[in-house]
Amino acid sequence: MEKNPVCDCDIIHQDTVEDTKQKMLSKDTYLELADLYKLFGDSTRLQILHALEQNELCVCDIAVLLGLTKSAVSHQLKALRLANLVKFRKEAQIVYYSLADSHVKTIIDIGLEHILEDKK
Repeated sequence: MEKNPVCDCDIIHQDTVEDTKQKMLSKDTYLELADLYKLFGDSTRLQILHALEQNELCVCDIAVLLGLTKSAVSHQLKALRLANLVKFRKEAQIVYYSLADSHVKTIIDIGLEHILEDKK
């Protein structure tokens, strides 16, 4: 197994470090980003998001589609909603869910493209 290369010098490229430092964001922003990506780290939530990419669905539809309880689906949808990854609309007594915006679709699509390209 090949080891990661290690830098054996003590030279600091100050201009490059300063340039990079100027482009970095706050630590809080990286924490928020990490929290967002944690939501994508659950296969059930990913299945829900991918299903909602295909069609607007209610909790019952998602539960049947994925073989889960309505309670389990509602729990996951709440987490996704609080992270602004899904939105909902009410029609009479039915609540329909969909992706919050095109950014969510892009994140899913790029991730799928990345893992599926290795399988070709």
